[in-house]
Amino acid sequence: MPSPPVPPAPGPAPFALLPGAPGSPVLLHVPHAARRVPPGVREGIVLDDGALARELDHLTDAHTDRIAAEAAALAGRTPWRFVNGLSRLVVDPERFPDEREEMLAAGMGAVYTRTSHREALRAADTDPGPLIEAYFRPYARAVADAVAERLAATGRAVIIDVHSYPTAALPYELHGDGPRPPVCLGTDPFHTPPALLAAAREAFAGCGGTGLDSPFAGTYVPLAYYGSDPRVSALMVEIRRDTYMDEPGGAATEGLARLAGALAALVDAVPE
Repeated sequence: MPSPPVPPAPGPAPFALLPGAPGSPVLLHVPHAARRVPPGVREGIVLDDGALARELDHLTDAHTDRIAAEAAALAGRTPWRFVNGLSRLVVDPERFPDEREEMLAAGMGAVYTRTSHREALRAADTDPGPLIEAYFRPYARAVADAVAERLAATGRAVIIDVHSYPTAALPYELHGDGPRPPVCLGTDPFHTPPALLAAAREAFAGCGGTGLDSPFAGTYVPLAYYGSDPRVSALMVEIRRDTYMDEPGGAATEGLARLAGALAALVDAVPE
């Protein structure tokens, strides 16, 4: 299997934990906002530069890092933020790294081999191991450590996963034929308590309406806590891109400020 050179390249850190208030249990997780692909990883991608730029336009959750930053500044008690500095085309930190991941069927497990339009991104027999070891596992450990710090400091952790999604379904979506509300709230039966979901529905009520688990379901919890630790709560916030930006990959619009305010309201409404 091809194993492109993938050692982490010098330069900006691949991810960052941005501190919030010591007493805040909230961790805003922003995994898909970046476009950076290190040179060693770029060598294993078969797209030319123009096609890669277009793929980044489609798959990057553009400006979600800014939404989280503005929400953090507006919140009464500043949340913590964990922000990925690399594109999801390097590794997708929110996928299962094994056969549990349903997106393997679309060639988009933790290491993508297909594009959003089901075309080749990497050689089909690419060995995902080097990328998993170089990027996925350090990221997973760092998020787990951030959650552990919130548990130690406050006795609980509340992960709010900040994403966006295109107005029209892309070919890779396995469940793209369902509703596409302005704000989709993704839940987990173990980690999303009713009070947190209710707070989110209220906070985003003025943003055009919310839906539940469509077109994307679930939420991110580090595997060390997943399905086992009720002190860790989690909710995914998926924002439809036409509500705050020009698609695909364009500038933010005035809707961004409204959504940042709604996210700040959710942070402040997190149930005790």
